[in-house]
Amino acid sequence: MQACPDTPNADLRARWQDLADTLGKHEAWPALGVDLLASWAQPARQYHNLTHLQHVLDRVNEVADHAEDPRAVRLAAWYHDAAYEGAPDDEERSAQRAQTELIAVGLDPALVAEVARLVRLTTHHNPAAGDRNGEALCDADLAILAAPATDYAAYTRAVRAEYAHVDDDAFRAGRAAVLQSLLDLPTLFRTPLGCTTWEPLARANLSAELEILEA
Repeated sequence: MQACPDTPNADLRARWQDLADTLGKHEAWPALGVDLLASWAQPARQYHNLTHLQHVLDRVNEVADHAEDPRAVRLAAWYHDAAYEGAPDDEERSAQRAQTELIAVGLDPALVAEVARLVRLTTHHNPAAGDRNGEALCDADLAILAAPATDYAAYTRAVRAEYAHVDDDAFRAGRAAVLQSLLDLPTLFRTPLGCTTWEPLARANLSAELEILEA
């Protein structure tokens, strides 16, 4: 009997190898991928986990034509939550990890700098106008906000589970502030797909969740 693949690991390992082929890197690349997958698979991660990584990479594929350098966007997707503890410096530590590891395997320093810059953008998801790489990555990362109602509910439960150490009142207040800050943005998404397809769904989901939190 054929063994079942360890999905999503098998899919993600294949995607990591595809990046190696694109970048011309092979010798140290597989081990780097194994370490990254181990970070994303840490048991405490209820939302920022392998499934989230796979989802973001799927969405990057959908908006890749908008990016100036899809390679940089894909690498940034791999690293954007590589370090995650629910702390304010998660993105900075993830960016620093990307810089250290990608330089060590011999990638072009300019490409590495762009990857680190993109990872840092996911702190606030507010790229400058015309930053097509940043727009592609941020849209892909926020695309979960436009999920169908059942998937969005699962996402909110997973986020709450990651903050199980925070009491309900504090969580509701903090989460409501995050949702309101997103709703206050002129637009949540910047790519054509995001603006036309994801924006209305995301705003409906955010507004519905905020209403529940403030009830």
